[in-house]
Amino acid sequence: MIHLVFNEADIPVLKQAIEMDESMAGEVVQIKDDYSVGPIENIYAGEGKELRKAWWRNVLSGGDFEGKTEDGEVDDYATIAHLVGTLRRNPDEIVWIWAAQNKHDVSGYYWLLHFLKEFQGRIFILYLNNLPFLNEKRQLFYPSWLHTIPPKEFLKAKKLSRPITLSEFEIDPDEWTRLSQENKIVRILEGGKKLVQYNEDFYDADLSKFITNDWQKAGRIISQFQNKNKHSTGDAYLLWRLKQLAAGGALDVQGEIRNMKDFELKWKGGPVTDSE
Repeated sequence: MIHLVFNEADIPVLKQAIEMDESMAGEVVQIKDDYSVGPIENIYAGEGKELRKAWWRNVLSGGDFEGKTEDGEVDDYATIAHLVGTLRRNPDEIVWIWAAQNKHDVSGYYWLLHFLKEFQGRIFILYLNNLPFLNEKRQLFYPSWLHTIPPKEFLKAKKLSRPITLSEFEIDPDEWTRLSQENKIVRILEGGKKLVQYNEDFYDADLSKFITNDWQKAGRIISQFQNKNKHSTGDAYLLWRLKQLAAGGALDVQGEIRNMKDFELKWKGGPVTDSE
């Protein structure tokens, strides 16, 4: 059995659950790119891959995450090539795809299906869509992320495992193709597996709400956004958007605009409102 997850934080929790139930024993593999942001047009062709890589290189340049596109840490195509090879060599091998109800997992699921159709019947999905679990305090909650589920609750989650149907292998990749043809940058989950798309500045208005008339480190603004905003995304993307806002001229900046701890921001003469 091979377990597929989409977030690094999911790995230790799932491994703890596997230790509690030997019937789940198997390798845990992560799909690392964040397919909820960035261009996805022609994403399976060489041109589309290079376009996406160049986009990430631009987003990550001059900051905490610079070089991540070149260091080989994120290479989902190598990961999927190894996975497909394993499935072809071992006809009894099966895959469990773990996904919670968030745009990151769902976008990763859509990207992944393209490679797995030939193994229909051996690919299972565990989609935690609006399902209640108990937290560490034995309180009921609806998790948006796998890693927020206590390991022992994963033993209940495993009962959700079901094969991805032939119909899903036909319809879901078509939905991903439709999204790719819209050629937009930000994907948001509306519910179920429905993704809607927006332009790259989607988060800017909400991010601006956490900028004040007082100096704040960029990292603090990003942290507040992540903790309080309805829609969130990766720190790398938010750092890039803060830099774009700073370049727009409405903010005062002090320090070198590189890493999140290197520079501070505040409104120039007061916050900008929608009417301004």
